[in-house]
Amino acid sequence: MNEATLGNFLLRNGVDCIVLEKHPRAHVDKRQRAGTIDTFGVCLFREWGLERALAGVPIPHSEGGFHIDGHAMPIDMDEDEDNNESHYCPLQVLVRNLTELFLRDGGDLRHQAADIAPENLTQGHPLVRHRDAEGAARAVECDLIAGCDGFHGVSRRSIPAPALTEYSREYGYCWLSVLAATATKPSGMAIHDLGLAGMIPRSPGASRIYVQCAVDDTPEQWPDERIRNELEARFGTPPSHGEILSKQIVPLRSLVFDPMSHGRLHLLGDAAHIVPPMGAKGIDLALHDTEVFARAVIRHAKEGDSSLLDSYSETCLPHIWNYQAFATWITDTMHNAGFTGHEGEFKRQIARAELHRQFASEPANKLFSELTAGTTQKRTRRSPPRTPPLGGAGLEPTGVAVELVEEPCGFAEERLTAQRHDDGTPAVLEDLESDGSLRGLQPAIPGAARPDPQRCARG
Repeated sequence: MNEATLGNFLLRNGVDCIVLEKHPRAHVDKRQRAGTIDTFGVCLFREWGLERALAGVPIPHSEGGFHIDGHAMPIDMDEDEDNNESHYCPLQVLVRNLTELFLRDGGDLRHQAADIAPENLTQGHPLVRHRDAEGAARAVECDLIAGCDGFHGVSRRSIPAPALTEYSREYGYCWLSVLAATATKPSGMAIHDLGLAGMIPRSPGASRIYVQCAVDDTPEQWPDERIRNELEARFGTPPSHGEILSKQIVPLRSLVFDPMSHGRLHLLGDAAHIVPPMGAKGIDLALHDTEVFARAVIRHAKEGDSSLLDSYSETCLPHIWNYQAFATWITDTMHNAGFTGHEGEFKRQIARAELHRQFASEPANKLFSELTAGTTQKRTRRSPPRTPPLGGAGLEPTGVAVELVEEPCGFAEERLTAQRHDDGTPAVLEDLESDGSLRGLQPAIPGAARPDPQRCARG
């Protein structure tokens, strides 16, 4: 997703880029993924002129919240106040919308790129070797590489181990993640002695189901009937039924790599950090990285000033650690409040007290809502840099390349002697998914207001 966003940011500011995607487009278009865009993200897309990409398949409204010991406890997320513009848009739809905009503006996206290998990261111009869809060997000479290829991608593996410090935490439980063809009823997260459970809408007829399980569990230990029985027990009400399409065990972990740059390679999103899904902040962190990097590249391309690139890592890391703290807290609290087999009854009572504070204390609820909406960090409204479109008069060609590999792809900035502009800026791209187009788009949350520029300024 951050490659698609970065590609549009850069391309619209006069810098070409090449996106290298490992998978064929048909594969990318069918990949179901989460899509909570918090206020920070909504305002970012609006300010860069990409608000249209937020629209997608409308999700039927469902009352969400916490279910504790079978009792529903909706939490006030400040939806009617002026500091929350969070949207729900399935990530596959968001990425497809961004991809269509990128291609419409002349972006260069190359699917089925194999054996991607970044070289010359610390001297001269980087080189990105790969094989194209026909198997022919290719090499792209670059100015910069943005690694947006996720935790398992090639970008971070290209950095010598001694150059990176890894900070990580493994949690003592996993989630069984299930994609089901069913309406999302009930909707929200359930805390119970048996463990945590969740049902989250993915489209009008699809739901993502999460069930806390042991770290050594396998999908085979969770037949369909057991999943439905566990959901009913943990939520305290029978769940909607539908065909279960997929199951997988998802380990929960927190991870940060420092620094996020090595020479001319810069890591974005999951390539540099991972937060447990309970915090729903993976997209926020990826978008924050993307904007910081885009502004740095634009400054470098237009003014020859590399100071923002040099400080990229130290600019991003405080935001990352702030939301690592939130994601760790909410993950520990939600899991410890139910199942006692991991940290015991004392931690269960502490977690219950923490949750009670969220419902009983207005300041605590406000902070929780701000963290969830992504409005704890003040965002100064400013117009993104804009330059003439590609091919504009007086522009000397330059170039940028993007590598999209494995998970959320990767990005490499390329110098193509006839494709980039001295005062230009780069562009990128990544994944997509079914159902939803750029035409007839609607707010991602039915009834949700479009973001207000003044709210974005305050957020």
